[in-house]
Amino acid sequence: MTERLDLTTSDGETLEARIDSPDDPERMTVFCHPHPLQGGSMNAPLMIAVANRLVDRGHGVLRFNFRGTGASTGGHDFGGGELQDVSAAVDIARERGLPLGLAGWSFGAWAALRWLADAGETMPYVGIAPPAADLPEDLPSGPKRIILGTREQVVDSQGLISYAQEHAIDLVLTPGDHFFHGRGKRIGDLVGQGLEDD
Repeated sequence: MTERLDLTTSDGETLEARIDSPDDPERMTVFCHPHPLQGGSMNAPLMIAVANRLVDRGHGVLRFNFRGTGASTGGHDFGGGELQDVSAAVDIARERGLPLGLAGWSFGAWAALRWLADAGETMPYVGIAPPAADLPEDLPSGPKRIILGTREQVVDSQGLISYAQEHAIDLVLTPGDHFFHGRGKRIGDLVGQGLEDD
């Protein structure tokens, strides 16, 4: 089941979004996409594959395009306004009244974790290969997992490993590069397992 909707941010931008869900979802997940200036959108192949696998696992999955991406209004704000985008998505997902988790890939994983820290939220979080630079130092409690490919070629793997160790984040190393071509089902399971740890 697919529902298309528009989100309104606190600063007045309109974001295109969609919710994919099974008939009787058990939980909701907000899933944030890679860097818009590098071709990232909610329709990137890994985004779709992971969302489909989460639906198979009983999740309703809300994906949205960050400001300036696709039909979303505004322009890329280098991580500032994007936190308001995450807030708008979480607010809508929370209205479903189901256990809520937050996930992202690459830039989306970075933005999701920054938002989680700023908001002090304890919902489960899973990040697929977030950039290691400027990740938050003060994290709220709650389950957290980072997934990293053994052939990662985009982000600083060692920096990310060190960050996960320093913050007692569950780090999963799995075969694949930054894009996990053909590995969407496995990555979806790893995301789902992390989000279901509540």
